[in-house]
Amino acid sequence: MSKYSRRDFINHLSMGCASLGVTSMLNGITNMGLLNAAAAANRPLIRTQNNYKALVCILLSGGNDSYNMLVPRGNGEYAEYAAVRTNLALAQNDLLPINPLMNSSGKEYGLHPNLPNVQGLFESGKAAFIANIGALIEPTSLANYGTTASLPLGLYSHSDQRQHWQTSVPQSRDNIGWGGKLADILYTNNTNQDISMNISISGVNIFQRGNTIQEYAIEPGGTGSVSINGSDDTNFYQTLKRQTLDNILDVTYQNILETAYSGSVSDSKNNSIQFASAIQNGTPFTTTFGADSFSQRLEMVAKTIAAKDLLGVTNQTFFVEMGGFDNHDNFLADHSNLMIQFDTAIQAFNDALVELGLDSNVTTFTMSDFGRKLVSNGDGSDHGWGGHAMVMGGAVNGQRIYGQYPDLYLGNAVDAGNGRLIPTTSCDEYFAELALWFGASSSDLDQIFPNIGNFWTPTSGSMPLGFLS
Repeated sequence: MSKYSRRDFINHLSMGCASLGVTSMLNGITNMGLLNAAAAANRPLIRTQNNYKALVCILLSGGNDSYNMLVPRGNGEYAEYAAVRTNLALAQNDLLPINPLMNSSGKEYGLHPNLPNVQGLFESGKAAFIANIGALIEPTSLANYGTTASLPLGLYSHSDQRQHWQTSVPQSRDNIGWGGKLADILYTNNTNQDISMNISISGVNIFQRGNTIQEYAIEPGGTGSVSINGSDDTNFYQTLKRQTLDNILDVTYQNILETAYSGSVSDSKNNSIQFASAIQNGTPFTTTFGADSFSQRLEMVAKTIAAKDLLGVTNQTFFVEMGGFDNHDNFLADHSNLMIQFDTAIQAFNDALVELGLDSNVTTFTMSDFGRKLVSNGDGSDHGWGGHAMVMGGAVNGQRIYGQYPDLYLGNAVDAGNGRLIPTTSCDEYFAELALWFGASSSDLDQIFPNIGNFWTPTSGSMPLGFLS
């Protein structure tokens, strides 16, 4: 056994507690209503596959240039696209053709050449696009843009627009997300309250932060569970460290803050053990995921979904971030590589859900900071506003493009200047439909999306856009 001085031992023990404190302990502090893990293990869990629903939010961080993801392909519309995009334009013959079932414009569309799997999902009816969507407070047009229309705070700013997509309250810099508000309303659907309804594979985020419910942050590798450094080791030193921590947590404290801290660490430790056990014993699947970080994150989402019965959950949200989309330069090469990663990971995730028999129970959707300008800055594209989003799952009314795909020539009806397009579909409509499918009632929507009434009437009896059945 290695020799440790008293100071070394205390320092290493503190580092272990700190490791727990940074991630797992914060989960314990913020997840309200945590129960003892041992008691939860003795509680009968109800199998809920028929009622289970999950939302998987994919944040394409940095501002995805989605006008090079979903592209006009017919001769006339492609000519407009190529003229405005100049050196950013993809070759017409390289575009992967798609055949939307709803296509009132009569125009032809294609996908980035590195999205063959997305093409297959779209053509099979399991994926759809929402065209020219963005954060809006109220319907906005060229007529009222810059005059009477209320515009989102920090328009064209990365941090502000990314925040607005996660809160759907673009008139303020709110720190409560719509996924968190949704969980505040529906979290009692889950039998087990030890682990939050909201699971993040990309750390702390605004989307899943509610007034009561917060995200439970996990890692993309192993069992996903975050615990004390060395907690899996059986050597003398690590065993002694765990015993010492347990003794500290077992002490009854008089100070309320000491008690709360001790309780939160203890709960987090128990939750970590419980979550790891569920992942290890969940329903196995054979689908192989890629080695890149985005694929690994989606694989951990699939593993968590496969453990839903052991976790005792009926509803879950997941937050996954894929970075690298702030392409001000080297755009064509960098964006092409990102499309390969996205396409490969999305297909593997779909295959795993099909294998688990849960593809109709899980809806995956994308968001991004904003769309990019249509015009080139020389080697890339700069900050814009409206862009396209993608939604995928067995419950999706796919092979459709929802919303209005705009004309792409400069000075078109929604061009706010230099190819910055004013959104014609609001995030509220997109998110409200996801929330209704997930289990929210129409009467909940104004609490979650305070601006929804500006775009759609919740009592209308129909879905805002119709992409979910």
